[in-house]
Amino acid sequence: MMRRLLALLLSLALAFPAAAVDLPDLGDVASSDLSPLAERRIGKSIMQEIRARDPAWLDDPEVEEYLERLGRKLAAASPNPQQELEFFAVRDNTLNAFALPGGYIGVHTGLILAAESESELASVLGHEIAHVTQRHIAQLVGKQSQAGMVMLASILVAILAARSNSEVSEAALAAGQAGAIQSQLAYTRDFEREADRVGLQTLEGAGFDVRGMPSFFERLQRGSRLYENNAPAYLRTHPLTTARIADMENRVGQLRYRQVLDSADFRYVRAKLRAAGGSPVDTLKDMEARAADPAADETARYSLVRAQLRAGKVDEAVRGAQALLAEAAPSPFVATLAAEAELAARRPAAAVDILQDARDRFHASRSVRYALGDALLAAGRAEQAVALAREGVQQRGEDIRLWTALARANAALGKQTAQHRAQAEVYALQGALRAAIEQLEIARRAGDGDFFELSAVDVRMRELKAEFDQERRERRQ
Repeated sequence: MMRRLLALLLSLALAFPAAAVDLPDLGDVASSDLSPLAERRIGKSIMQEIRARDPAWLDDPEVEEYLERLGRKLAAASPNPQQELEFFAVRDNTLNAFALPGGYIGVHTGLILAAESESELASVLGHEIAHVTQRHIAQLVGKQSQAGMVMLASILVAILAARSNSEVSEAALAAGQAGAIQSQLAYTRDFEREADRVGLQTLEGAGFDVRGMPSFFERLQRGSRLYENNAPAYLRTHPLTTARIADMENRVGQLRYRQVLDSADFRYVRAKLRAAGGSPVDTLKDMEARAADPAADETARYSLVRAQLRAGKVDEAVRGAQALLAEAAPSPFVATLAAEAELAARRPAAAVDILQDARDRFHASRSVRYALGDALLAAGRAEQAVALAREGVQQRGEDIRLWTALARANAALGKQTAQHRAQAEVYALQGALRAAIEQLEIARRAGDGDFFELSAVDVRMRELKAEFDQERRERRQ
């Protein structure tokens, strides 16, 4: 579906150059031609493409889970708490964040590392959430759908352009916006001012330090002067003016001062990202120096252990992780790191013990559940891994990691029907319906499923075939 969508958008961009049309005025959301359901479908297709094809997508459940927790806290204080939102990280050193159609919000790792406080990071997420709740993308399409589609094509092509080549993304944006740059810029600034205002209200309502918004944007602007024409990506996609910063500062000055401490999770996420950058040798030296600082906290030791694992110094990592587990405040980040070190030392039983204790403490943590499933498999306890994954998919039926874990665990037990049934759900969530149907056909022929399981396979196969046929009909239209 994503390829067909991009083909349609690009064909519209070629057929109706941006210079040939006037952009819609900032109008009422109710007048939009892009419904919330259509937005969600487009966003889901984009995300399937990003997860399948974009090497910059950060497949890290701990970072993703943290962003979702932070995002949910902000969303609860937003104008539309019922809005569906999903957050993900992109492995990119540039300072950027973006909202996709349907409430999918991406955050560059460079932005997370550049934020000097959790309130600063929250201010950016609040701004992006405001773009979603105010339905700015839907308004971009508006009544004049040709112009809106040109702009939407530009956005999608830029996002899906090669992450490692910023010039490709910039060229894609320029091509879709040629001839209408002034009107588009003014139009975008209207949205930006609204997102500032709504985002600031959300930030305050969620209990963060509202000073984080103007301070972070002001630092971005100061940094952009050093780059001259190579401004940080966030400023290129979110035009920033002195007037906007002044407006934010004026609004903040009227709000009650609140000092807010960073959460431990914010500090651990940044520590994990720092340890993952650079070469293993250079990063290890850097983390050793940080950990040796008398003012270093437990997150510096956490980074050091992660750097030791990357550099293959397993024994040192195990000792450091065990000390951290005993001395630091309980945290899912510390527990999963300690278990990872034990697995690297080929002691899966010890990893299971650590993670089972962590699961008792942090029952809602998905990252702990994922890690425990992997450790159970490594320890040869596939039956327990199946039970854990099955419990998970009953709670979160669209969790691709849990379905993958269930397929692996059933494969370890030699249960082919169950394995291929679970793998079918993995493919369905990836948007590969034909492959999903093939997996169910294999499951049907495996010969080791009982009556109830085979009945479930048949029901699911009918559902997926109907969905596949609907897609083919849409393709022919």
